[in-house]
Amino acid sequence: MTRPQPETPETPESLTAKTDEVSQDLHREWDELAEEVRHHRDLYYNGQPVISDAEFDALFRRLQQFEAEHPELAVPDSPTMEVGAPATSDAFADVTHLERMMSLDNVFSAEEMQEWLDKTPGPYLTELKIDGLSIDLVYEDGKLTRAATRGDGRVGEDITANARVIEDIPHEIKGDFPALVEVRGEVFIRPEDFPELNEQRIAEGGKPFANPRNTAAGGLRQKHPEDVEKRKLHMICHGIGAREGFTPKTQHEAYEKLAEWGLPVSEYTRRAETAAEVQEAVAYWADHRHDAIHEMDGLVVKVDSIAAQRSLGSTSRAPRWAIAYKYPPEEVTTKLNDIAVSIGRTGRATPFAVLEPVFVSGSTVSMATLHNQHEVKRKGVLIGDTVVVRKAGEIIPEVLGPVADLRDGTEREFVFPSACPVCGTELAPAKEGDADWRCPNTRSCPAQLGARLEYIASRGAFDIEALGEKGAADLIASGVLVDEARLFDLTEEDLRKSQAYTRKDGQVNAAGKKLLANLESAKHAELWRVLVALSIRHVGPTAARALAARYKAMSSLVDAPVADLAETDGVGTIIAESFKDWFEVDWHRDIVRAWADAGVTMEDSAENTAPQTLEGLTVVVTGTLEGFSRDEVKEAILSRGGKAAGSVSKKTSYVVVGANPGSKAAKAEELGVTILGEEEFVRLLDGGEAALGGVDKQ
Repeated sequence: MTRPQPETPETPESLTAKTDEVSQDLHREWDELAEEVRHHRDLYYNGQPVISDAEFDALFRRLQQFEAEHPELAVPDSPTMEVGAPATSDAFADVTHLERMMSLDNVFSAEEMQEWLDKTPGPYLTELKIDGLSIDLVYEDGKLTRAATRGDGRVGEDITANARVIEDIPHEIKGDFPALVEVRGEVFIRPEDFPELNEQRIAEGGKPFANPRNTAAGGLRQKHPEDVEKRKLHMICHGIGAREGFTPKTQHEAYEKLAEWGLPVSEYTRRAETAAEVQEAVAYWADHRHDAIHEMDGLVVKVDSIAAQRSLGSTSRAPRWAIAYKYPPEEVTTKLNDIAVSIGRTGRATPFAVLEPVFVSGSTVSMATLHNQHEVKRKGVLIGDTVVVRKAGEIIPEVLGPVADLRDGTEREFVFPSACPVCGTELAPAKEGDADWRCPNTRSCPAQLGARLEYIASRGAFDIEALGEKGAADLIASGVLVDEARLFDLTEEDLRKSQAYTRKDGQVNAAGKKLLANLESAKHAELWRVLVALSIRHVGPTAARALAARYKAMSSLVDAPVADLAETDGVGTIIAESFKDWFEVDWHRDIVRAWADAGVTMEDSAENTAPQTLEGLTVVVTGTLEGFSRDEVKEAILSRGGKAAGSVSKKTSYVVVGANPGSKAAKAEELGVTILGEEEFVRLLDGGEAALGGVDKQ
């Protein structure tokens, strides 16, 4: 019999190695989860969401829980600390809000609501949570002087001209108005107006709008006010920001004044003296969600007293004196007529349900996601079933499962296709263990190429207004483009082969001329937009900005090793490896070469390149700066050659301290790291260390 061998004893070195490995795994898991949250948040505010509100809420709560279990990962630039998302379009000028716009924390059950009420004394106000787009209005001496989107809470987009054509927003307020008041509200489309908007959209040859919320968000950010006016937008006020000569004692009093001045306030807001009354309001609106004139996805509860609000304060992203109760998504039943498969930009094959149209959460649904073939089997749905459909968060409908008791024997099982339904290429997982199957014909599959062309034209990339879904499909079908490499070489002769860009006489139409002009203008876009447009997996606007700010030129990025790329703040190993893998493909490199040959800028021009005043310096910023949002601070440091670090160490060159700093300021003092105020930080940015003059570097 073989004797069992004694186990090798653990050494301090092996234990340290194991600890480091666990730490790396935790950071990697956090990086992936945080990037996923950032990606979907960016789509929600700046693009087209691909997951439901409820799925995002679950993802966000997972990240919060992860950080609660591992507090060392809860860095200041975590998505859990951020409000909204920075805009990715240059169509509107950036403006800084007079007072920061915040988000709301959520609760999802009566128990969680009660926990908040127990630690937050009333009286309270209950308000419906309008499913729209936040807006910030500034009135000076009674006149509307500025309107802006929320953006990242500090900086939004100037949409004053668009706000002026919204009927509910007065150009001047009346009565005993103060010298200055900043008003917060929500812009929305009434459910009763939405079908008419879609009918008009289809009549004009466009694709139907997905839902009222996205239509309102897109409408508010139209480039031309006359297009905004067509969207039938409305606005309701739900808060105040900065003010001079206006000192209401309660939120309720503030709303009464807003109404006196001619601003629209909600007719559904109620005062609740006790926690029990709040819970009654929560229960009431759960059963009356469609009674309001707007779509709503929750009930907001606020402490009424302004003094109590100030006393309770806020976290980095949300006030402690307000909470949003999010109702569970609505569920309805309908017939599953078929299951089809779509191919996305990255080749992912996604089954979706073709439904008997059904009204749910304010709009009619005829399609719903089924995620992947494994989900279809797990949910046990058959073609012909009566299924339960949930429109979670009023964004993406989802099939929950079948009502098996209603089956009559005519139902049939879904067979996932072995080949791409568009190009016929055999489908397969990208790597072993992947739940998603993909079409590997990434270069030439019309579905993938069309989606990539649309993405290239999106606001987050080159912002090519004349290249949409119809135009992209036509350029592919007519053989004008076989991939995106020749996009910037297109000529009038090329466009004459298409239908979307020609007149009946075969000459290039106005859309074609506009496309060529848009392409010419796009050649001068910033480097980060070029990186986004390449559709490199995981490289969205945030990572692209960071990489472009650090490396300045495409050639430097291509030559950089993975380890070096991964050190870029906000990038990490996963994004770095994805970036390098993309450039290992020959036809990917051909795209970059072709775009460069066509005149697309592959490096930041001199006028866009800041002086490298921070080269070799590591800067940590803590607290809130008046002149910079969080993203602006990071970009200011990176664009000047510095490293924007998230934690203080002996290698830190400077710690910049703003209002309400965290523990990093104390850590800097403990380690003897030089602390700068905002004014000194600006001097450092402009002139480097020499400009600091009397500041002693410890």
